[in-house]
Amino acid sequence: MIWFDVTKAGRAGHRSGLQRVSARLGGELGAAVTPVRWADAGWVEAATGRPVAPGPADWLLTAELFATEERPGFAAWLAARPCRRAAVFHDAIPLQWPRITWPQSVARHPGYMKLLAAFDRVWAVSAASRADLLGYWRWLGLEAVPPVETLALGADFDGTPRAGRAGRREPELLCVGILEPRKHQEFLLEVCEGLWGEGLAFTLHLVGRVNPHFGRPIADRVRELQRAGRAVRHHDGADDAELAARYASARVTVFPTRAEGCGLPLLESLWRGVPCVCSDLPVLRENADGGGCVPVPVGDLAAWRETLRRALTDDAWVAGLAAEAAARRLPTWRETAAQVATGLNR
Repeated sequence: MIWFDVTKAGRAGHRSGLQRVSARLGGELGAAVTPVRWADAGWVEAATGRPVAPGPADWLLTAELFATEERPGFAAWLAARPCRRAAVFHDAIPLQWPRITWPQSVARHPGYMKLLAAFDRVWAVSAASRADLLGYWRWLGLEAVPPVETLALGADFDGTPRAGRAGRREPELLCVGILEPRKHQEFLLEVCEGLWGEGLAFTLHLVGRVNPHFGRPIADRVRELQRAGRAVRHHDGADDAELAARYASARVTVFPTRAEGCGLPLLESLWRGVPCVCSDLPVLRENADGGGCVPVPVGDLAAWRETLRRALTDDAWVAGLAAEAAARRLPTWRETAAQVATGLNR
């Protein structure tokens, strides 16, 4: 029996990257797993609320972030080792970027990463995240730690077919991600303001909720530019259908992020056959170097302006990138789930 942890996924009111990973992985595993949530210091079936007690031959699989403050008794349950435990690890960003990460996450993330050492198997969503986790365990001086494999996340967008596209596109740029300093949308707005000032006509679409702790200044800047007549649109809480429509009309996607665990928007853009201009980060190059992407140094205003200027004006260049994206062999969520299932059956 595989019990699949949906404690947060079941009550989340938004679709963050973490929520998407949990939903797509659980969906592809299908009948092979039973969704459960942590409640009252124990597990209950997500569908019925019936208490369950995973046994020694069972697996508990989680792709969620967790903290002892949110799950009373969870650390003791792990220490008791009532069943086998497996987890998907996303990133160490709260430790690396504490000044622009939710204070609650900064406080709880070290404990979460330490608790992962009590699991039997861990998958990291990128080679960079794997190195971060192993490095943190070494820094703690932990000797008995589980094996950590790299898990290739699916690129397919909710089961839709590949959509290779070439030729001229409407002048729309798309940036997907929560509005917050880590995602660097304020920098992107500065880049685009310079291009609008040159007389280039295009629309920038920002898709993502506003981080209530850090995102308000970015949302205010969007409204300021709108009042000035700039073509920038913010889609807060867009569902999958709206997001799919935005990808379908985008000429290129832009991903100026400062830090990522994997970078799902880049993968989903490639699946749609839409070229991506992204930050030149090692974690993004794990997927960007295969084609269809243009890495640009993080925060380099002149380089970003030059690259997006070309993306908006050079039809042949964009068509070539789109062809590269459409030709790539990209992982699917079915393959991601199969990798996990195989690991659990070893």
